Amino acid sequence: MAGWKDIREIAAWRHSREVKKRVDEILQRPEVRRKYKFCDQLSDAARSAPSNIAEGFGRGGNKVFANYARIAKGSLIEVLNHIIDACDQDLLTESEFLDRQREILKAVKTTVGLIEHLETHPDPPRKPRKPTS
Repeated sequence: MAGWKDIREIAAWRHSREVKKRVDEILQRPEVRRKYKFCDQLSDAARSAPSNIAEGFGRGGNKVFANYARIAKGSLIEVLNHIIDACDQDLLTESEFLDRQREILKAVKTTVGLIEHLETHPDPPRKPRKPTS
């Protein structure tokens, strides 16, 4: 797929991972940790984006990969919604919210670019299997 040999080469995965890491920082705050359901939902959504990009990459084929990237995009939008909720609950300052929003939207943009690339490029040719004797 598009010449990538490792998920860490994929910009959408790297940006999604950064979002996950920033969410983990927020989740360590005592005032946030007390909101158990919110923490679980935010954590699950943040982990879903890089995980789905990785899984799509591992499954092979651009069409399948694009479907997993769409799921990742949806998870990133869900993270944005949870971050908006956190700001509404005064768990984040406006400045923190704007920083997180910028990071999330960058991850969304690169994921959309990945989807567009996968949808417009055919699968690379498969290497023929060596016959077994």
